Amino acid sequence: MAHAPDAGPADIVRLITCGSVDDGKSTLIGRLLHEAGAVPSDQTAALPLIDGEPDLAFLVDGLAAERQQGITIDVAYRFFDIGDRRFILADTPGHEQYTRNMVTAASTADVAIVLIDARKGVLTQTRRHSRLLVLLGVRRVVLAVNKMDLIEEAQDRFDAIVDDYRAFAASIGLTDVTAIPVSARRGDNVMTPGAAMPWYAGPTLMAHLEAVRIADAAPAPLRMAVQGVSRPNADFRGFTGRIQSGLARPGDAVRILPSGVSATIARIVTLDGDLEQAGPGQSVTLTLTPDVDVSRGDLIAAADAPPQVADQFDAHIVWMSDRPLLPGRTWWLKLGAATVPARISDIRHKVNVDTGEELAAATLTLNDIGRCTLALDASVAFEPYAVNRDLGGFVLIDRMTNETAGAGLIRFALRRSANIRPQALSVSRADRAALMRQSPLVLWFTGLSGAGKSTIANRVEQRLNAEGRHTVLLDGDNVRHGLNHDLGFTDADRVENIRRVAEVARLMTDAGLIVLVSFISPFRDERRMARERMEPGEFVEIFVDAPLEVAEARDVKGLYAKARAGQLTNFTGIDSAYEPPEAPDLRIDAAACSPDEAADQVLALVRARQAR
Repeated sequence: MAHAPDAGPADIVRLITCGSVDDGKSTLIGRLLHEAGAVPSDQTAALPLIDGEPDLAFLVDGLAAERQQGITIDVAYRFFDIGDRRFILADTPGHEQYTRNMVTAASTADVAIVLIDARKGVLTQTRRHSRLLVLLGVRRVVLAVNKMDLIEEAQDRFDAIVDDYRAFAASIGLTDVTAIPVSARRGDNVMTPGAAMPWYAGPTLMAHLEAVRIADAAPAPLRMAVQGVSRPNADFRGFTGRIQSGLARPGDAVRILPSGVSATIARIVTLDGDLEQAGPGQSVTLTLTPDVDVSRGDLIAAADAPPQVADQFDAHIVWMSDRPLLPGRTWWLKLGAATVPARISDIRHKVNVDTGEELAAATLTLNDIGRCTLALDASVAFEPYAVNRDLGGFVLIDRMTNETAGAGLIRFALRRSANIRPQALSVSRADRAALMRQSPLVLWFTGLSGAGKSTIANRVEQRLNAEGRHTVLLDGDNVRHGLNHDLGFTDADRVENIRRVAEVARLMTDAGLIVLVSFISPFRDERRMARERMEPGEFVEIFVDAPLEVAEARDVKGLYAKARAGQLTNFTGIDSAYEPPEAPDLRIDAAACSPDEAADQVLALVRARQAR
């Protein structure tokens, strides 16, 4: 159960600062904190001095690396109040290599302070951050032109910078821009008007922040992501979560998504007692009638205005990992409380955030932004990011390391997601297997080129065929002459190569066959994806383990020699990595046994599986 929320400020505003390196962001934030009374006097007294004044940047630049380099690296969050408003302020990195940090902070921001050094004017990084603000839905911008105390003929310089920025902002859809000349170091126009700028008659920065209108969202229907199922005893079953939008009241009709089941709210439970109504931001436990099936990750929504449900999307993705995004690779997609396997099926283009240009791309690397299509293994409830950040924003998680690999913004569901449904068939895979008097199986041979995979797989198939088993052998070279003739040997192409073969192998097990797959398949991620495509117990990973020198000695095609001479690129074992299986179902020491002896080991495993 949950507590009723504590009383707080009348208005909470999420604020982000961004700009180029050395524009003075940390100093400006330090000044805001200082003027708002959010810094204890002893902390201010401990700050180092510059020209006799405290260096307020030290209030924000908390990392030792930042202080040594004089730049902001991490996103520093600070809290302060102005009047009845509470601000959650994020100081974001200015350097391009930390774009992912800026994106993280902007994804929840209401207002952005775009800082410009009056000596430098509008820079490429200024434009980059402004484009990111538009992408992430931040529409209210304060243009703070800093270091005005260092400029002669300050009004002319300020006006020129504002005109330049407004023209650019209008071209990308930013129209709510308020320009304020400031000196963060001296405090001019931060809290009090700057005596050195009598020509400026507008509000100070703090006065504007106190008054800026954060548009009230139009009344939105109920949305609550289910975080957990509360079952303290046999007589109580409730669903916990935070209400994202709308109101919940006992008696309201709701729909559970993605299942589409209907129910009615019976109670709104908190540790402080039942509520007659709960609204956005409140964490509560709902009980429903009738007692329907609801799990973590489901969405409870207003029955008369439910969001869409889909498993394929068009989305912008900001890549945050040092490992490149490879289409076809499987990631965990986390949207709200739901977590499902997902793949990038296509990168439509990469966005040059500096210019807005759309560029062709096969992969995305760290800090890249691309427009992509995604395919999920299960449907999820969603709304476009422009409508609902909570239901339109997601993260992609590396399934091997659990690191956050990317952040995504849903644009819309693909039409085929709603129009294509599985067709019920009268003859099942069990019927086909029974007709063949065998259990479907995938024997997945992996190893370096020259390890002996194809030779061993061929021997195994011959002997299975002699025993009356129904088989098919998918060999890497053969498949590349047909189905995969359009693929090369880059990492992205290797991922797609294995994805296609895994799908073919799955279809053949549906037909009741024993499928032998002989592919280098160098990446663990894709071998795991292939295993997950099969029914439990039907995938057998066979590691044909041969040292590199043994594989090279067996190379009758001379491929290793060409790779070492630089005539063949992306060759596994030379300039492209092979990730050995960590726990294969069978490891064959290819240097210590003959193909027939290796086949014996595989056949023993197959017979054991068939006997189950």
